[in-house]
Amino acid sequence: MSDRMLCIDTSEGTQVALVGDAGIRRAADPDSRAHAENLAGLIADVVGAGRVDAVAVGTGPAPFTGLRVGLVSAQVFGLARGIPVHGVSSLAVRARQALDDAATPLVTVVTDARRREVYCGTFEAVGDDDVRLVGELSVSVPTDVVVPLGSTLVGPGTRLHPDALPGEDITLDLAVMARITRARLAAGVTLPTQPLYLRRPDIHQSAGRKRATH
Repeated sequence: MSDRMLCIDTSEGTQVALVGDAGIRRAADPDSRAHAENLAGLIADVVGAGRVDAVAVGTGPAPFTGLRVGLVSAQVFGLARGIPVHGVSSLAVRARQALDDAATPLVTVVTDARRREVYCGTFEAVGDDDVRLVGELSVSVPTDVVVPLGSTLVGPGTRLHPDALPGEDITLDLAVMARITRARLAAGVTLPTQPLYLRRPDIHQSAGRKRATH
């Protein structure tokens, strides 16, 4: 019986895929502000009444609201089905895609962090299916991104800020998320689902009731 993995990512728009030995079923919506409205329907489209053995979900980094929708939905789905839920950095997925074709040993991924900033991380290959973060993930203005010598620059940040970040945009592929998840599980690696926000969410607490003045 083949392993059927439901993969979810809401780091930008909403992507869902059911990945198994028999192939892959995909559904997506590019709206980066309608994750809550779209995700349940997309999951239903790819899963139907079929079997799912595990869930993989993108942990970001990404803006707070969209990322939370994906992670909570994955946890609820896994709990309802009694199946495990595994987390993978969305930047790591794009890095593995780029390393499959890159002529360099390193790949630096930049994605939209809003506020005219980008999330950034540099990765190297681990075997044929996984990657390892080199240094730390960061969020910064495009002109402050440091691309190490020998690294290829990829990701949506290159499209949004082409002058500061000349490189190639690549669309996240959930089949690659499944590859990374399976490789890490086979190696005995734990895949936590804690979100990678990298900065505080855009939520402001009230300073309390203001006194009226006359």
